[in-house]
Amino acid sequence: MEQVYLLSLGCAKNQVDSELMRGVLAAEGYRLTERPELAEIIIINTCGFIEAAKKESIEAILELAACKQQGCCRQLVVVGCMAEKYADEMREAMPEIDLIMGSKSYGQIGTLLRGAAPVAVRREDYSRRALVPGAATAYLKIAEGCNNHCSYCLIPQLRGPYVSRPLAEIVKEAEQLAAAGVRELVLIAQDTTKYGLDLPGAPRLAELLEALAALPFAMIRLLYAYPDTLRDDVLAVMAEHDNICHYLDLPVQHGADRILRAMNRHATGQEILDTLARIRHYLPDAALRSTVMVGFPGESEEDFHRLLAFLREARFDWVGAFPYSQEADTPAALMAGQITEEVKQQRYHAVMQLAAEITAERLRRFIGQTMPVLAEGVAEGQAEGWYQGRSQYQAPEVDGLIYFRSDREIQSGKIYLVRITGSDIYDLMGEI
Repeated sequence: MEQVYLLSLGCAKNQVDSELMRGVLAAEGYRLTERPELAEIIIINTCGFIEAAKKESIEAILELAACKQQGCCRQLVVVGCMAEKYADEMREAMPEIDLIMGSKSYGQIGTLLRGAAPVAVRREDYSRRALVPGAATAYLKIAEGCNNHCSYCLIPQLRGPYVSRPLAEIVKEAEQLAAAGVRELVLIAQDTTKYGLDLPGAPRLAELLEALAALPFAMIRLLYAYPDTLRDDVLAVMAEHDNICHYLDLPVQHGADRILRAMNRHATGQEILDTLARIRHYLPDAALRSTVMVGFPGESEEDFHRLLAFLREARFDWVGAFPYSQEADTPAALMAGQITEEVKQQRYHAVMQLAAEITAERLRRFIGQTMPVLAEGVAEGQAEGWYQGRSQYQAPEVDGLIYFRSDREIQSGKIYLVRITGSDIYDLMGEI
């Protein structure tokens, strides 16, 4: 029985794909190990979204290739987005790789490892995925691919066109996750608000949320909702059900209309602000997250200051930012007015400083409230008796935490009522 080490890089969608491969491999008799030096087979699930992600993937491949050179690994396998886009280049530059597999055959990983040819399938069966034992949070992929074709983005080339999963299939997987003890369900896709538009009968996101809300999850969270396609019926369903988080991630990218048009985005800055007002009408307590890009080709000082003014008006609870990365085979890579790295970094730090100030201000509104918190274990770097967790207002891995003190032992994966007593730049403090 061969041992397999699987390293997952990149986004939550990659994590779900890795969980599918883990489940398939376990079902086919492979043993999974967390120690690459013990593995006969090493699999690296790569990310190729931006240059930094590609660099991380290449470094991981080279590092793990050492295991093969030392004789403990007989097969080095590279899968995922980077493998999808750069397979020929990787075969030439990295002869130590034995198998390169793109982003469309995860469910056939065992077949491919045995040297057999894959069979064409319409979509993956994610019901076979294997979560980390005892996981209280799980991502649920509701669609694959993207049709938006933003001028800076490779995702349609890496993942293909947008394909929604059938509603019944998603609900079945969610039922399995609930039965496995998952308390927080996080819905993901490249663009969740376009869910169902390509399916017969066009079931919409609101219908899917209604079905999932009937399941025994404490929290259902929606990520990657595009502001130009977020409908009122979705907001109404979110307001109606207590177990749907009053939380939305809306990747707006910028606030200056000229840059939004150049990015091939489909909403103006004012339309985005109008969408935020609609959300807060339905969900007055909502926590909103977004991501913005600085240094896009042609971004002038005026455009950048418009972005800062937009963020001051939007008052997002959480903001992530990243400098534009010039990716080959995208329209933006050929645009005039490429910005220097020095200016990109200056603008990035200015955005993050403003975002931190707004987040610190927004967090103060929770002081004095008592809220359900999903416990995630003993608080790192804190005194004995301190634990950490998240409420409906904080998404996993990207937002701040709630640190709380308790005189009784706290179990990870359970919900506790915590009274919020203080805050800092990114985190809340409380007690039971």
